[in-house]
Amino acid sequence: QVQLVESGGGLVQAGGSLRLSCAASGRTFSSYGLGWFRQAPGKEREFVATISWSGGSTYYADSVKGRFTISRDNAKNTVYLQMNSLKPEDTATYYCAATSRGSYYLSPLFYDYWGQGTQVTVSS
Repeated sequence: QVQLVESGGGLVQAGGSLRLSCAASGRTFSSYGLGWFRQAPGKEREFVATISWSGGSTYYADSVKGRFTISRDNAKNTVYLQMNSLKPEDTATYYCAATSRGSYYLSPLFYDYWGQGTQVTVSS
């Protein structure tokens, strides 16, 4: 079992930055692929970014490419999402997720564990 707890959300003005963190329990954290997803009110959950177990491979949604950076620290059992140049359309609840498959995946269907989410609100 893996438990995930997100933090770092909040209210920020457009153009600002936030760093989300997701702390995980479990001794096998370093073998899991990890992802960030987001869901805005009335919309489906969408992929944001993902990282492989080693951190050597990452992939981003086109909407965040060049602005967001996913990283992980396996010694701290934590995955991060650095978000720069935030836009109002980035407003959503952000979720981290873990997959025991180790690689990185864009579809939420491949993820076994989910955090409770952290709210990000970007004002114009």
